[in-house]
Order: sequence, then C-alpha cells, then structure tokens
Amino acid sequence: MRVGEDEERELMATVRDLLAQSREMESGDEEVTPFPLQDQSGEEEEWEEVTPEDRERPEPLSAPAPGRADIRSLIDSVIRSRSTRPWSTSGDNPVRALLKRIEKKDVEESGGEDGISSQMVEDDSADPDHNGLPDFPRGWTEETDASVPEDPGLVSPAHDHHTSPDLPVLEVEEEPETDEALSAGVVSVDELGHLADLILPKGAMFEVEELHIKRNGRQFDFVDNARVVSEFDELFTKAFSPAALAAAAVTATVSAEEVPEPRFGFLSKLQLPKVAEVIEEYNPIIHGPLVDLSMRPSPELEEIELYPVNEPYAYVRVTYDSATHEYTYNVLEPLLTPGEQELFGEIKERLFETLNVATRDLTRDEARKALRDAANIIIADYGIRLEPCGREKILYHAEKEFLGDGLIDPVMHDAYIEDISCDGVGSTIFVYHMTYESMKTSLAYRDATELDSFVTKLAQRAGKYISIAEPMLDATMNDGSRIQMTLGSEVTAHGSTFTIRKFREEPITPTDLIEWHTFSPLGIAFLWLAVENAKSCIFAGGTASGKTTTLNAISLFIPPLAKIVTLEDTRELKLPHPNWIPSITRDSFSQDGRGEIDMYELLRAALRQRPEYILVGEVRGREALTLFQAMSTGHVTYATMHADSVASAVHRLENPPIDVPRNMLSALSLMSIQVQARVGGQRIRRNKQLIEILDIDPRTNELITNEVFRWHPATDEIRYSGKSYILEEIMEGRGWSEERMQEELKRRQEVLEWMRIKKIRHFRDVSKILVSYFRDPESVIQRVRSDLYGEGAP
Repeated sequence: MRVGEDEERELMATVRDLLAQSREMESGDEEVTPFPLQDQSGEEEEWEEVTPEDRERPEPLSAPAPGRADIRSLIDSVIRSRSTRPWSTSGDNPVRALLKRIEKKDVEESGGEDGISSQMVEDDSADPDHNGLPDFPRGWTEETDASVPEDPGLVSPAHDHHTSPDLPVLEVEEEPETDEALSAGVVSVDELGHLADLILPKGAMFEVEELHIKRNGRQFDFVDNARVVSEFDELFTKAFSPAALAAAAVTATVSAEEVPEPRFGFLSKLQLPKVAEVIEEYNPIIHGPLVDLSMRPSPELEEIELYPVNEPYAYVRVTYDSATHEYTYNVLEPLLTPGEQELFGEIKERLFETLNVATRDLTRDEARKALRDAANIIIADYGIRLEPCGREKILYHAEKEFLGDGLIDPVMHDAYIEDISCDGVGSTIFVYHMTYESMKTSLAYRDATELDSFVTKLAQRAGKYISIAEPMLDATMNDGSRIQMTLGSEVTAHGSTFTIRKFREEPITPTDLIEWHTFSPLGIAFLWLAVENAKSCIFAGGTASGKTTTLNAISLFIPPLAKIVTLEDTRELKLPHPNWIPSITRDSFSQDGRGEIDMYELLRAALRQRPEYILVGEVRGREALTLFQAMSTGHVTYATMHADSVASAVHRLENPPIDVPRNMLSALSLMSIQVQARVGGQRIRRNKQLIEILDIDPRTNELITNEVFRWHPATDEIRYSGKSYILEEIMEGRGWSEERMQEELKRRQEVLEWMRIKKIRHFRDVSKILVSYFRDPESVIQRVRSDLYGEGAP
C-alpha cells in the first residue's frame, strides 16, 4: 500500500536533506559522530503506543545527523520503500524491519557521490505518474491503495534517538520451522533465539508465515541509471519524522510456503531430508541372490525338485513326506526384514493414494516401469538409502501387489500348474501339478478381509461384479484363465473361495497330444483328414479330462482361410486363423434379465454370418437343438459336453434341458470320449473311444455306430479297429483308391512324428507346417522324409 501524499512530500524532503549532508561531509566541512542504538546505561528502551494524532503530528528526531555511510544507506532505503504494507503488531512493521537492518550489518563505503548516485534510478519526471520520484526497483511491486491505515496498535520506541552505522539491504536467512510453530502457527519472540535481537516488547507474537522474507535478487542498474536527480540536493538538511522513517523501511515480502505432501506412519514423524541419489540397478552376480536357496527342508522331508518360476524372485521346492506319503508345494520368495516390511507398508499406502495409471493401456513392461519409478520417488522422498538387494525386494513385492496376483502370483507363473484352489479363510491353498498332481502349498489366506479384497479385485480385473447380493461369479482372467469365485460366508461356510483353471499362453497342439500319448499318431492323422473334409465331432468326457484342450488342438487342422465362429461362456479357445470371430456370452445388467446374451442367441447370430466351421465351448442347453439343425444344413460343428460314454452322451442330448430329437443325431459324424485315468500310479488323460455315428436303425430306433479307435488300459495302447466309414466317404469324395488313402494316412503320420522329434510344439509353428502341407504337400513330405530317413528317401 502506498504512503499518502503528505508522507511522499516529506519523503522527498528527507532525501534532499540527506544528500546535502552527504556532500558537506565529503567536502570535510562537518564531522558527525554516530549516536548509539541504546542509551548509555545499556538498558533497553521502553515502548509506547502511538495514537493516530501522534502520527499526524510528526516530530523530528532529536539526534545528531547520521554519518555519511549511514546517509547513503538511508537514501537507498528511501528509494526502495515507495510501497509499504499495513503496519501491525504481528511483525509486519516496516519500522522494525528497518531497525533490524540498522543493527545487523554494515555497508562498505561506495566512494563519493558516484557511489551514492549509483543507487539511484534514471529520472522519469516527464511521466506524470512518477511525481518526480525515481522508479521502483525491478522485482518490486506498487500496491494500488495510496493510504496508510490508521492503526492505534502501532508500537514505537518512547524516544527517537536512533543512529545506525549502516542501513544495508534486508536479507534475513530462513530458519527451519520448529514443531511448535508448525502446530500453533505463531511463535513468541522470546522463544526464538535467532529473532531475539529484534526490537519488540516482551511477549509480542509473530505469525510464522511472516518470518519468511523473500530476498530481492534484482538491484538497480548501476550503468544506465547512474545519476542523481537534482531535486534531491537539499534533502540532507532536514531531520526525519516518524512517517519519513517508516517510509524508508524496506517492506518484508512474505513468500508463500509450499505445503508439504502428506506423510504416513512412523516415517512421517521422522521428517527425513530428501536425498538425491543415483539408483544402482540390482545385479544378481554382483549383489547376490534375493532368495536364500541354501536352507534345506526339515530332515523328515525329502526334497524332490527345486525350480524357478519367476527368476530371480520366486522358486518352487517340491518336498515329499514319507510318513504321510504326501507332496508339498513350497513357494520361496524374497523375505523382508522388519524395517523393510515397515517401509513396504508405507510405500504401498502412498502408491494407493497417488498412483493413477491405467495399466490396461500399457504393456507389461511399461506398467512395470511406471510402478517402479513411482516407488523409487517415494523412497527418495523419505530420504532413505537402500542397498540394491533391499530395494529390489521391496519393488518385487510392490509389483506382485499392484500388477500381479498377490499371494498366488508365483503359482500363476508356474507353467506346470493347471488348477489353483482356495477353500476359504485359513485353509491351505491347493494346486494341481502336471507331474505331482494335487498338492497342498505353503500358502494360505489368514485374514478374511484380505481374501475378500482379493476376490473382489479378481472380479474387477475380469470386468465383472461380485457382491454379497450376488456372491457367485464365473469369469475369465486377463491371461485367459477361467475362474469361479464366491464372496463371503453366505454360500460357502469357510468364507470366500476361488478356483482357477489356468490357461496356457501357448495352446496345446496335436504334437503335444502325441507326446503325452493322449492320442496315437494314427488317430491324430485320422482326425486331420476328418476335419479337413468337414466331418462334425463332439468331444465328450468328465471334468478335467481334456475335452477343450483336444478341441483347441484339433481346430488347427481347419483349412487356413475358412471362416470360423467360436461360441463360449468364458474365453478358452485360441486359434491362429485370420478369418476367426470369437464370441462370448454376456450376463444381464438388470434383475429382470434384460440385455442377457446366452449361447442360444450367439448361435443364432453365428448362423447369419455364413460360417464354415462353428466351435462351441460346451453344449448344455437349448442351443444344442440349433446346433444340430446347423449340422443338418451343412455347417461343420465341433463342441464339447460332459459325458463318459456314447450312451450317456445320447441320453443327455435327448433329455431336458437339451431335448434333441434322436433322428437329428445322425447329422453328427464323430464322437470322441475322453477320460482321466490312473496308470502306474500316475494320473493320465486318454482318448478312450473314437466312434463314428452312422445312422439310426429304423426298426429299433437305436444309433448305428462304429468304433474306430479304442484305448486298452492294460497295455496303455490305442488300437485301430481297421474299419472306418468316414475314410471310405473321403475316398469316394476325392476319388482315391484304398492304396492312395493308406499312403495319405502314412504321410500325415510322418509329418506329425517329424514335428514331435523336432520338438515343434508352438501352435503358430505347427499351424505354419500344416498350412504348408495343405498348399504344397509334396514339398513338405520331401523335407520330412529327408530328415527322417536321410537323403534319397522315397
């Protein structure tokens, strides 16, 4: 706020007197002795209140004229103090700021009149807004209000004997804030040692924010503005009034203090300084392993196998207990020390509060980098230095929590695991291992809230909703795995549960079926011909017998450019064909069922898309009738259903809720029966029967079938019966002789065996070879026989 016009005129007069006295002293005509800040007794001066009447009746100081150096500094102060702030008793008093400067520092003599004039600015008296006064220094602002408020609470000394050795530019170093200041917002002058020398009455209080003084980094231009306005020549002869002295003070500009980010937990109480450090990347060769694999299991347990699932972070140790004859699946991960665990809890809480990244829009590596950068910023914010091993362990657990699957994340990385089952709170998590079958693990959810939160998170990631009102849900995880879950103890007594059927990123191929002896090479060659020649088939079997796996593998035999439509409740099928439409059902968004799209609706829509092949994940309802109608109209169809024999499959198809008339079953060409059995102490999957559906007996109304292949458990062999009506239909359709058919079966067996020997098992590689054989069989068989039998093979 600007001073009033009277104060401005008095200010100009004061500056003129100061300049005159300075010139007289430089000429040696007068010698002035500075006066002390305190009286001769050394006692502090008393203070009294200044009334508005006193302010209007200024009195000159009854003190000797100040020294030459003092005058130069006073002039500088006068020029700088064109704008002032309202005076108050809270520490914003410009008089006090001036007295602070008087007491704190000395100014070196700048040398003669040039030194004085160098503090001045160029005269802009032609501008009416300047009123003959110099410009404001750069970085200073002029407030619009030109009046000084009447403040009866202004505190000033009882008498005006003030002399200063100098008046330097006010530069007050910021001191660290005390806890009392932060909590209360005010602090007593007597409580702060670095403020005790300010001339204030005892007990006066300062607002903490007022103690932050902004430095004026920009000073006058000593070159362009190095001359003194002539109007100031006579200012040295006049004494100072209280108003003029107040106008000479430098306004203390308060800098807005940055509000610190919220801190959490015990680390927030420490208020550790931020430490800028270069993060050293973890290197297992240099810094050592994160997981201690040297610790052996207890003596009564035998270690069967130790292998990595997410190296170098997670390993699995399979042990065998000879007393109980049980295998145990032990997960080994980096262990956090108590201090690291506390820090991880703080970081996790901060990440929940601040992390705002849509991981769906990022790749796995991009999301991982974003999370690591955010965690490193939080660690640096706490000012904690971590060794590379400790930092990497914390970052791993953060990735597992935010990007992975939490407690079961290592299990989800294990390619040998097929199923994961959690039966409730406090119950051990079980897995189904491809080698060791069902095993209990070393993992369990001990807290109901944690388990409920994980189940809810799984549902949200799958784009579904689960609640106490609707506590059961079937969904597909981001990696394609199927999951069935329940929430709370309303429908499951032990709390929330989940069962995950893991999805292989690389689908099973015909090569895998041969390698695992699920089918014989001749059986796969037979299916190859059947699929290529548009023969429909249903794969039936019990739970986990390999129905969907076989369907996905056999679908690779579909011609490369054929139009395919797949219908599923949850996504399981994965095909390499470019002309493929994957369709899935959708639940209703309302209680009345509106908006629901079931398998029947999908099938009706698929038939309008003119597909050549229709693949149905599982037949279980009214869609089966439409499916068999599609078969009757020439659409090649492949599907799965639950049945352990041909007879049970027929009974299911003919009875509610499917209700397919028996005369429509003849549209089906093949039925494959899958079983899960135990041979030699191991659980295996086999193609029990491969049966042709020929016709319906008009006299008995029974299905006429032909068994082409059968599995014999005693020898674990799949044998060919020697008779196939489908092969005869293919021979007739293509005009092949029996010898030509036998040759074609042999060729296809050789291609399959060659891929098995060469370990060509990835579905895209297998698909490439099958497409090549479809387009140029002679070139492929020549290469295959050359590798199998050597050069010159027929």
